[in-house]
Amino acid sequence: MSSLIIDNIDQIKKIDQEGMYDFVYDFPSQFEDALKLATKIKLPEWDQSEIKNIVVAGMGGSAIGGDLVRSYLAERLLIPFLICRNYTLPNFVNSSSLVFISSYSGNTEESLSAFEDACQRESKIICLTSDGKVEKVSSEKKIPCVPLPQGFQPRAALGYSFVPILIVLERFGFVEGERQNIKVTKNFLEENRDKYRVEVETEDNPAKRLAMKLHRKLPIIYASCEHFDAVSTRWKGQFCENAKMLAFSNVFPEFNHNELVGWKVLSDYGDDLVVVMLKDREDHPRIKRRMDIVKRIVEKQKVEIIEAKSSGENLLSRMFSLIQLGDFTSFYLAILNGEDPTPVKVIDYLKDELAKG
Repeated sequence: MSSLIIDNIDQIKKIDQEGMYDFVYDFPSQFEDALKLATKIKLPEWDQSEIKNIVVAGMGGSAIGGDLVRSYLAERLLIPFLICRNYTLPNFVNSSSLVFISSYSGNTEESLSAFEDACQRESKIICLTSDGKVEKVSSEKKIPCVPLPQGFQPRAALGYSFVPILIVLERFGFVEGERQNIKVTKNFLEENRDKYRVEVETEDNPAKRLAMKLHRKLPIIYASCEHFDAVSTRWKGQFCENAKMLAFSNVFPEFNHNELVGWKVLSDYGDDLVVVMLKDREDHPRIKRRMDIVKRIVEKQKVEIIEAKSSGENLLSRMFSLIQLGDFTSFYLAILNGEDPTPVKVIDYLKDELAKG
């Protein structure tokens, strides 16, 4: 029997006091539930031709769902799609803009400010929230609102921030076939998660093995900008919030034109770094070539490179296969760090200080 803490279920439960593991493991069910919510909501009879751009306003775990939709549909949408992580919307937003206000708590101050901004500009607005001021204002103004289930950390409710945006866009005619893609992805993730279960010991568990390699290191996550830029952002966010450790991410080919040069002078901290390269079988051929060259460059600095490859029969499954691996890995990293993955006390402190004025 393994002596590792991540193979000791009793020890894991002592650390994971608020049950983040259950949220990570049960994640695939969110796809089916969110699909029902997004299908049931009554939408205004807006003509697709009247919508000239799409903006998702949100922060943190509430914004990443929109980011993933943007990345997923990058080659299919014929109008601009932007994520706004700020208090104010871009100046181009007007009555021809479809604005999603995504705030799981409903009380995120940046999202509330953007919500007010969208109302003043008479944008076409749809809200996603579980409660709070966003729910109250949307009800008062009769703005469509997808009611999300309560009891989640925003980062643990990714299915609820992703699926409704995608399905609303399908209902307005911007894309098609996504309900089937969601069902295929949900079934795939349910099968794929078995190898990451807490009962599977480290020797046979890819997420636990990866967590062991990343423990006490500073991970740098690289991915292609085509469909996996938001996936790498998700990995970084999960490592920071769940495992309470710093992580950084960047994308090919952009970082090859600046950050790559920074790999020359590592002083004494090269041993503290590890690169995780997220790869997909449909990465651009030149991106694949760049990945091979960068791997050689980084390895010359005696820094380990770990390759994580997507799996699944469609693009959505492949994107979420890597998200699933990253989420489980972040959980096991939290356990190795002796940290309950759920609380984010420093963010709560920041919000309390901001509330003082």
